[in-house]
Amino acid sequence: MRRLLDGLYLWAGYLAGFFLIVVFLIMLIMSAGRSFGLNIPAGDDIAAWSMAACSFLGLAHTFKAGDMIRVGLVIDHLTRFPRLRWAIEVLSLNLGVIFIGYFTFNAGKLAYDSFRFNDLAQGVLPVPLWIPQLGFVGGLAILTIAFLDELIIVLRGGRATYEKDPPKTAEEVIERAIAGGV
Repeated sequence: MRRLLDGLYLWAGYLAGFFLIVVFLIMLIMSAGRSFGLNIPAGDDIAAWSMAACSFLGLAHTFKAGDMIRVGLVIDHLTRFPRLRWAIEVLSLNLGVIFIGYFTFNAGKLAYDSFRFNDLAQGVLPVPLWIPQLGFVGGLAILTIAFLDELIIVLRGGRATYEKDPPKTAEEVIERAIAGGV
C-alpha cells in the first residue's frame, strides 16, 4: 500500500510538471508567434486550465515532500513537550482532512454539475467544463488522501513524512535556504 500511495503522489507531481511544460510551451508559442502571425486559438484558455491542473495536481507531492507551508512554526517549538506536540499535529492533520475533504467534495459536485448540465467554456473553444475541472478535482482528491495518509502515520506513532530533519551544520542551513527548503 505504501508503494501505491507514494507512486500516486509522485505521478501526480509528474503530471503537474507536464501541465507546467504545457503552459510554458503555449505561452512561448503565443509570444514568439506574434512576430510570425501565428496564433493559437483559445491558447489563453488552455494555458489557464493547464495552470490550474498544475497547481492542484502538485499539492500532494509538495505536501508529502515537506515543502508546503504548514503549522510547523508552532509545532517545532514544542519539542520539549512531545505529547502536546503530537496532539497538535493530530489536530492539525484532522482539520486539514476536514477542510480539504470538504473542498474536494464541493469541487467534485461542481465538476459533476458541469457534466450534468453540459456546461461549455465561453471562449473560442467550446470545451465541456468538466474536462479541465478534472485536474482541479483530482489534485484535491489526491491531497485529501495524502492528509489521511499522514494522519494515519502520526496516529500509529510514526513520524510525519513531511517533517525534515533539522539542519546539523551552518552550511546545511545555507544549502537548504538556497534550495528553498529551509
